[in-house]
Amino acid sequence: MFDLPKVTLARRFIATVLVAVVAIWTVITLIYYQSNATNPEDRLPQPARIAAIAEMLEEESGEGRDRLVSVLTTPDFLVKVVPQGSSGAPEGIDWQPVEAKALAHYAGALDGRSLSLLWEPVTTIGASPLFERTLARGHLFFRIGLSSGDTLSIETREPILVNRYGVPTGLAAGTFGSLIALVALIVMYRQTRPLRRLAAAVDSVDFGGEPVVLPDARRSAPEIRAVILAFDRLQSRLSAMLTARLALIGGISHDVRTFATRLRLRVDAIPSEVERERAIADISDMIRLLDDALVASRAGAGVLGQEMVEFAEIVEKEVEARRIEGGRADLRVGASARDALVLGDRLALRRVVANLIDNALKYGHAAHAMVAIDDEWLALSVADEGKGIPPEQRALMLEPFARMETSRNRRTGGAGLGLAIARSLAEAHGGRIEIGTAPKGGALLTLWLPLFRPE
Repeated sequence: MFDLPKVTLARRFIATVLVAVVAIWTVITLIYYQSNATNPEDRLPQPARIAAIAEMLEEESGEGRDRLVSVLTTPDFLVKVVPQGSSGAPEGIDWQPVEAKALAHYAGALDGRSLSLLWEPVTTIGASPLFERTLARGHLFFRIGLSSGDTLSIETREPILVNRYGVPTGLAAGTFGSLIALVALIVMYRQTRPLRRLAAAVDSVDFGGEPVVLPDARRSAPEIRAVILAFDRLQSRLSAMLTARLALIGGISHDVRTFATRLRLRVDAIPSEVERERAIADISDMIRLLDDALVASRAGAGVLGQEMVEFAEIVEKEVEARRIEGGRADLRVGASARDALVLGDRLALRRVVANLIDNALKYGHAAHAMVAIDDEWLALSVADEGKGIPPEQRALMLEPFARMETSRNRRTGGAGLGLAIARSLAEAHGGRIEIGTAPKGGALLTLWLPLFRPE
């Protein structure tokens, strides 16, 4: 499958300008020919010229006559002197006798010399007062008797095929075609303009906010109107569906959290301390999974909060909490990143940081975090001391329910949602998560968030 070249607005604009220039040029040329057009009769050879040629050839003979014939002959005015009795007319042409008044027009200037005048009726160029019909390209054939007894033959042709208005036929056709092409381009531009506005509107759709106003296409083609109306209906349905889904997840999360809290109270009655601790850990994981799902759903629906957050402070609290729990976690904060701000949802950002640190502690047995600024980005890097993630599996680890077959399996308690939820929340804040290799060979997860700089 191949991709067709994109016909961008700039290319359409250039094409429109080029066609407009060609159309203007052809119209100007058309006007020039029209303003300088001559009467069809004026484009015929003048009787005085024919008579003068006959007189000069009668006065010359032999080599002088041959030189004079060569001088008078041009591609559209062929002069020959043939012996008496020879027609000299080119073969393969349907010669027709001319009207009587056309013949008289030339005979009056030849002082009684015999004259035979033929013409070729091919394509007309306009009516002439000398011809009851129309003249074909000025293609005439004169046979004039000379006093020497020879016959003078003259064949004349119109060098350019013109119409009845004196305009070359090809130029008139080119002008008409250029004008049609210009009109077609303008119509195409007007018809496709709503599609460009539709594409811009669809890109700005926020299903968690108000519906986007789509372009008015009442004057567009029916097919374009149908597409815009279909997108409008789709926007309304998706917005309603996401709102309902968010409400459903929120309700389920609230109810399950209530049940989990009751269950947590009953767990204290378990006699075995080991079993009791395991049950408490399972309940905590279940509540955490529900919280992650709820936050991720809010991010997908575009309803995350927006506030200025000191990101380094969030990381410090999460690292300190893991230390208190006995985890091997440490943190380094760059001097310029200590008071750096990001714009986003505080709870969602805490969830991202917690997932990255917990992932490092669970699978890499240590979490070495560092916060720094790189140009317009704030970066949180979390390195562990595990076996690392092979390059071919790194993209997969950011997908839901993805786990490595060795160290990252169900026995460690992982459900394969931590990094996927972290990636979803990071992208909702305009950031991203990258996976690399730590200095000690473990996994290195880097969170990139756009830095907020107050004006």
